[in-house]
Formats: sequence, structure tokens, C-alpha cells
Amino acid sequence: MPHPMIRLHNIETNEVIDREMTDSEYAEYSQNMEATVNKEAEATAKDTARTALLQRLGITEAEAELLK
Repeated sequence: MPHPMIRLHNIETNEVIDREMTDSEYAEYSQNMEATVNKEAEATAKDTARTALLQRLGITEAEAELLK
């Protein structure tokens, strides 16, 4: 499977080079994407848990903010 492409733009010469990511660039890219997905999943789980707790308590977001 080919790696994603990288676009390099030299502003001084206006030269544009499109090339495939190297193996090390792709490994770093994959790790960053995995970390991003994990952070989004954690945030979604936290929001879901918060919403469930607020429903069990029978209060709104605004009322929960007053408790801080």
C-alpha cells in the first residue's frame, strides 16, 4: 500500500514537490493519527459519562456549572 503524499512548497522559487512519505515519516504519522483517535474516543466517553451522570442527578449543564 502506498504511503500518503507530502507536498513541499519552496516559497522563494515557487517550486512545488509532491512525494510519498518515507517509512519513518509514515510511522510517525500513524502514531500521531492513533493518538488523535484515542484522545477523541476518551473525550467522547467522558462526555457520555457526564451526560449520563447529569441525567441520573436530574440537573442541567447550567446547574452543574453552578456547583463548581
